[in-house]
Amino acid sequence: MQYDAVLFDFDGVVVETPSSRRLSDALDRTYEQFDRSGPAAETLQELVRGDFESIADRCRTLEIDTDVFCTRAARELIRTQLGEIERGLRSVYDDVSVVRSLDLPLGIVSDNHPTVVTTVLDRIRLRPLFETVYGCALTPDGLARRKPDPANIEAAMDTLEAESALYVGDRSVDVRAADNAGIDSVLLSRESSNDESVDDALDVAPTYHCTSLTQVPPLLE
Repeated sequence: MQYDAVLFDFDGVVVETPSSRRLSDALDRTYEQFDRSGPAAETLQELVRGDFESIADRCRTLEIDTDVFCTRAARELIRTQLGEIERGLRSVYDDVSVVRSLDLPLGIVSDNHPTVVTTVLDRIRLRPLFETVYGCALTPDGLARRKPDPANIEAAMDTLEAESALYVGDRSVDVRAADNAGIDSVLLSRESSNDESVDDALDVAPTYHCTSLTQVPPLLE
């Protein structure tokens, strides 16, 4: 099939997935700023699910302003992830170099915070490859746009003026988001993936199944 653009997830596709433990520690530090000892692991899962209402309920129970909490949590999560990159705790995948050979408009659609995505892309000198980047801020609207909601995929396609696109992700939620947007998908299952990237069972079949980004270019011919 001919595609007008190729869209990529970020974590687990371009760079290694962030450590859940370190992200939870970042939320622990956020709670400490309010002199609270919150359930950081549960809050992290609520953020992953895009469940702003549960976060707001938790903040009300702890008598914390939700907007202030989310702003400080975003700051800690961003600082933690950029620190992982700086200290070499997260690396860029070697096969990302193949993206340079693609002769189509390219974009990133991630559930990570847009500041993390754009800053990391700048630091690893890949930002010029991608004409558009979409992430999810820690706001009600940002969390509501997390996958499998197709909003950011559709917005990226609009920006690239693409009627058809291929979305490359490493989780079942990526496949579902592509399906919800009415486009084809690649499920990237790297042999080096660790337990933190293991996802739930697929309920929507991907269009293609690859073990490396080097298998993507032939799909575009």
